[in-house]
Amino acid sequence: MTVDEYRLSYQECREVLRKRLAEDAPGRIQLLSGPRQVGKTTLLLELAREAGGSAIYAAADAPDAALPGFWDRLLGRAEETAKAQGHAVVLLDEAHLLHDWAARLKGAWDRFKRNEIPIHVVATGSSALHLATGSRESLAGRFERLTLAHWSARSLAEVFKLEPSAAADLFVRLGSYPGTFAMRDDLRRWSAYVREAILEPAIGRDILALATVRRPALLRQVFGIAASSPARIVSLQKIQGQLQDRGALETIAHYLALLEEAFLIAPVPKYSVQAARQRAAPPKLVTLNNALVAAVHPDGVAAAQDPATFGTWVENACLACAWNAGQRLHYWREEPLEVDGVMEGSWGRWAIEVKTGKLQATDLNGLLEFVRRFPRFTPLVVCDAGSVPTAERLGVRAVTWQQYLVKGPGRSG
Repeated sequence: MTVDEYRLSYQECREVLRKRLAEDAPGRIQLLSGPRQVGKTTLLLELAREAGGSAIYAAADAPDAALPGFWDRLLGRAEETAKAQGHAVVLLDEAHLLHDWAARLKGAWDRFKRNEIPIHVVATGSSALHLATGSRESLAGRFERLTLAHWSARSLAEVFKLEPSAAADLFVRLGSYPGTFAMRDDLRRWSAYVREAILEPAIGRDILALATVRRPALLRQVFGIAASSPARIVSLQKIQGQLQDRGALETIAHYLALLEEAFLIAPVPKYSVQAARQRAAPPKLVTLNNALVAAVHPDGVAAAQDPATFGTWVENACLACAWNAGQRLHYWREEPLEVDGVMEGSWGRWAIEVKTGKLQATDLNGLLEFVRRFPRFTPLVVCDAGSVPTAERLGVRAVTWQQYLVKGPGRSG
């Protein structure tokens, strides 16, 4: 897996773009996708300030982007700047909102390359959907793709100067959208912001604008059921049975895939060496930011006061943390045994059991059986501090869920 395939933190993404913009221009077009409200615009503006007079920032959702001649004016400014400054960088925000954006960028890049015009281009989009489609069709060989992921608990701790344990608790109860941080003491305002500034635009604008959705109401219902079932294994038939409007199983699966592309819900597959069994198994639904879990719960953030609910939210947060860090994520279940998460990637190979509350030896039966069958995975218990000695006495490595959310699991062999 190359760095382009990793989902990066804000700090990592900034450093990668700084290095690439310091290379000789024109370099490959940098396509930056990611969830809403994670800092893509902030990052572009930061890069623009650093570039000074050589930067041209443009937002595709600004009024002037809808006027005739937008592309010609933008590229004309870029070429004039490159001539005057010796180089230029075009920072195009929400590029996917522009008609035929990929073909136009292809034409511009080809012109820059052919005429040796030193212009770099960075383009962003809130969803991977249209950026991926357009880039594959029109920009082959001309781009590199980066994903600015949901913020981690570690990023919250570093940016907002929090104690690591406090950042982990915030990550579980309120999620990790940085724009909501200042509202954490006003939960009504916080909830309204998550719904109106993040969730509604993601479903009502990004997905509907970027993919064929024949039944928008059904898409919303699928999201509602999935976000209300964090870290639960749910068959498509069961989802179908809860829908107000019945949809075909293929449609439900397609909508879950769209929700994953939009960085909202990940339908995590079962781990199996047999592809057919993996495809046939029901997915485990992981909401990719716990803010969405709290926002759709009838009791809101207060629901986390219930120990069982809080335990579910911790498990969801731990699995979302792995997905957002670019790990290949599965679950495993052979009745009555189950493993909460099976991870492969830059973190290593891990099988994890997430357990809040009292840990008993029987809670590890599934984990121990899995690593017996698949010994290349390292077992790990993610638990409360009081349960770490119990897990270690049973011969299994353990970390607190706070440590896991801030530092990850460590490295396995």
